[in-house]
Amino acid sequence: MHKERTFTEKLSLFFKGLAMGAANKVPGVSGGTVSFVLGFYEELIYSFQKINLKAFKLLLSGRFRSFFRYTNAQFILLVILGSVFSYFSISLVLDYFLQNYELYVWSWFFGMILGSIYYIGKDFGEWNIKNITSLIIGASIGLGISFLTPAGENDNLWFVFVCGIIGVSGMTLPGLSGSFILILLGNYVLLLVDSVNVLFGVLKDIATWNFNFYDNPIKMRYLKIIGVFTAGSAFGLVSISHVLGYVLKRWHQIVTSVIIGFITGSLGIVWPWKEKIFKQENGQILVDQNGNEVVENYQRFLPSISDSSTWFAILYIVLGIGLILAIDFYGRKRKIK
Repeated sequence: MHKERTFTEKLSLFFKGLAMGAANKVPGVSGGTVSFVLGFYEELIYSFQKINLKAFKLLLSGRFRSFFRYTNAQFILLVILGSVFSYFSISLVLDYFLQNYELYVWSWFFGMILGSIYYIGKDFGEWNIKNITSLIIGASIGLGISFLTPAGENDNLWFVFVCGIIGVSGMTLPGLSGSFILILLGNYVLLLVDSVNVLFGVLKDIATWNFNFYDNPIKMRYLKIIGVFTAGSAFGLVSISHVLGYVLKRWHQIVTSVIIGFITGSLGIVWPWKEKIFKQENGQILVDQNGNEVVENYQRFLPSISDSSTWFAILYIVLGIGLILAIDFYGRKRKIK
């Protein structure tokens, strides 16, 4: 886990972080699923698990090299850097395609998740009663989450901190979409759209030595919110990883069964054929600060086979499955070499 990495391996980790960050921002898609499929999930969990009391002792005693190696910091930094960079690059591209080609984007994700179920399950081993029960429990929870009704927006800083802990669960729990959970908590637009946009604008201001944002109470409010959200996310990453690292070591197959179930249940969230139900107040559809209508939930339906868009959507589902099978083929080919 602590081996020296080549430049190509470092670049690969950065791009994997990009993919995970983009997936984390899309409601219904789990960054943890991406890390599982791309083969760095367990290293991610065990690396965050190394952020503990021993790590802080190494840091406080000035043994930075030992701290860096003990925590597998190079791996963590590359993945996190890719994820953060994704919010200002790949995620923006995804936002564009979701606005203009929503059906095909959801179809592509649906196909990738179908492929992921095969990818994770193919080398699982024995499916006994205990593992099958764990699979059904995971699938039931994942499917149940997809039909919950979202709450209203809440900018209380304690609640924002909790949202950070829960929202980051998509990185550590494959199949559980942190972004979708934030929608259910009512804070997706506040935390992953409005606050991120304000932060991006402030960073651009700082780059041009413009510090007027400090006198803007609205911008300062959003900066405070995203700061608390980030702190909650960091706390969640470390604490959830400690729990997962513990259970993965002792009940690996059962945990994997639940993960496969979660991913299967999440198919209900990314079902491509659905209509938006917009959030309303006093009979008026609410809009965010960018003028976009706020989505409250989705109404799913079966597609018409006489509609050409249905067949294009099916094509994208096949392409999504094909992408995961190609990753699987490439991985097996590398192992043979």
